[in-house]
Amino acid sequence: MNIIKETIQLEDGRTISIETGKLAKQADGSVVVRMGNTMLLATAVSSKEVNPDLDFLPLTLDYREKFASAGKFPGGFFKREGRPSTEEILVMRLVDRVLRPLFPKDYHAETQVMIQLMSHDENVQADALAGLAASAALSISDIPFEGPISEVRVAKIDGNLVINPSHEEGKNATIDLMVGGTEDSVTMVEGQMDEVSEEEMIEAIEFAHKAIINQIGAQKELVSKVAKAFPKRDYPKADQDEAIYDKIEKETYDQLYAIAKEGTGKHERSEKFSQVKEALLEGFSEEEREEKGKMIGEYFHKVMKKAVRDLILNEGIRLDGRKTNEIRPIWTETDYLPSVHGSALFTRGETQALATVTLGTSRDVNMIDGATMRDEENFYLHYNFPPFSTGEARPLRGTSRREIGHGHLAQRALEVMVPEDVPYTIRVVSEILESNGSSSMATVCAGSMALMDAGIKMKKPVSGIAMGLIYDEDTKNYAVLSDILGDEDHLGDMDFKVTGTKDGITACQMDIKIKDLKREILEKALHQAKEGRMHIMGEMAKSITEARPQVKDFVPKMVKVEIDKEYIGAVIGKGGKDIQQLQEDTDTTIVIEEVDGKGLIEIMGTDMDKIQKVLDRLDVITFEPEVGEIYEGRVTSIKDFGAFIEIAPGTEGLLHISEITWRRLDKVTEELKEGDIVKVKLLGMDRGRMKLSRKVLLPRPPRKDKKEDNK
Repeated sequence: MNIIKETIQLEDGRTISIETGKLAKQADGSVVVRMGNTMLLATAVSSKEVNPDLDFLPLTLDYREKFASAGKFPGGFFKREGRPSTEEILVMRLVDRVLRPLFPKDYHAETQVMIQLMSHDENVQADALAGLAASAALSISDIPFEGPISEVRVAKIDGNLVINPSHEEGKNATIDLMVGGTEDSVTMVEGQMDEVSEEEMIEAIEFAHKAIINQIGAQKELVSKVAKAFPKRDYPKADQDEAIYDKIEKETYDQLYAIAKEGTGKHERSEKFSQVKEALLEGFSEEEREEKGKMIGEYFHKVMKKAVRDLILNEGIRLDGRKTNEIRPIWTETDYLPSVHGSALFTRGETQALATVTLGTSRDVNMIDGATMRDEENFYLHYNFPPFSTGEARPLRGTSRREIGHGHLAQRALEVMVPEDVPYTIRVVSEILESNGSSSMATVCAGSMALMDAGIKMKKPVSGIAMGLIYDEDTKNYAVLSDILGDEDHLGDMDFKVTGTKDGITACQMDIKIKDLKREILEKALHQAKEGRMHIMGEMAKSITEARPQVKDFVPKMVKVEIDKEYIGAVIGKGGKDIQQLQEDTDTTIVIEEVDGKGLIEIMGTDMDKIQKVLDRLDVITFEPEVGEIYEGRVTSIKDFGAFIEIAPGTEGLLHISEITWRRLDKVTEELKEGDIVKVKLLGMDRGRMKLSRKVLLPRPPRKDKKEDNK
């Protein structure tokens, strides 16, 4: 074995090692990345043969966390790892978004990058190392790859920026970002923030990029020692014909520019572009169309892209006629669905999201049971993107990675504004009904309104916007676009989604295609995004500005109480009989569990009077009389020596005849009879029996003069 190893030194003294030559040597590239006791194995393999019919890169990026890495057994019947979890898919997306743009545009070989967590350290978050591992595996192989790249997590904890903190440290972070990039530029940012400013976010990104540059340097050192990394393999290149490109540009550019300038809708514009293409193809012979149809299609798309970008840079006019900082028309509506707990419609241009909110008990939490983490989410958001939203007909094949990623972004945007003391488990679902640009940001806006419609007292409303960029590398001229269309996302150089309140940013997701993103451009994009967010929030306020005072009449109300754990059994009853009967009698749902030595009880029902009956019953079960307290009770029985007083259902004490009144009584019945309601004070306990007094609550008669007594 020819083992080669490089070490990366972090500023705080921790180290990351990259090793190759020991494991998985039949892969084109294989590395083990280690930090603490966390170890990732990353492999890269690419087919030597290329399917000539492919016009894209069939790249598969896979990340898996082995349960054995943390000394755990997989859950479920089969006891083996199955389909990837949501958390694993989110890591795949983070790495894929940085790697994919760095393969040659004409490289179309089947390529697979696999990252496996082999050993887990609870003080090291493996997802922050996945991009580094994938890049190193590709870089030491002969696979064409314009890297290296790397990714790091940057967090702001107690006012200080930290690279790759532990999960526990990150819980108190005001900024939690994953940043990916090359040596020259940041290319991907995603994360959550606690209402931070644009300047704080830029500072965190630049801090992360310094760490990325350090990690790329270590990869270059490793690559220089691996013989098979040079040269990169040759592969069949697509034929190029400048004469055909010039012909297409000459015949179509002006037409495409004019269509783009008309400012029509998506489908009308697409139809007109298609008509130009059809006319173009008619100018070629059948033989030329047969042999070079693919090339013609690619060149036509290239000319169309150029025309649209030139229009924006030259005249500041966009495909739908808007100015660069203009937001599409917005209309909103709340309480749209009569039977759901909360709902809202948000429509911006040709993008529409319908959000619903459902309120539940702790039984409805989202359980996360992975190899590295076990947790519960009492706030979660699901995003659905059906094909009809873009006018397409295609089969449904389960939740896509894109749907998981967009839903996660919207969830992070909203959850920081959900109060910690909300008693409910909250599920938000966004149904995308129309889509032409940034349906995830429409989800944030609709979700914020739906939560307020459901009576959830959000700390502040949240809005979101997607920003774009058109950048000319030759002239360095650029235009930042607010509220981008789907076509602008595809034809542009940046997709930057930003969410926040009036006071700061709560989440972001950024993908950049240019190699050198200047701070000036990032600052302009962020500040222009803030202006857009404020405008959108103003449109949202036309439908709802704050949470409804209470949940709707038909929505279950939630009350939480705490009891001593010794009473849990008494509340539940033998075999759960008592609690089941109580739920049936009161038409409520009661959840009880022991947490930190206490019994926590959730009572959910639509009728507050019935919830009060449950509370009254709990008071009876958990009643503990206190010495010195005054109680109002009923006389249940009378004896020669006193009366028994029921101060709570099932709880009686003795009121001795001497404690009934200040005067001497021959019989208890001189003052009391069964059924009387009297106030008594608990004096103490005698052999487990309560000693009560009535007379201490009565005015004491004045003492008689002793001389008068002797006369």
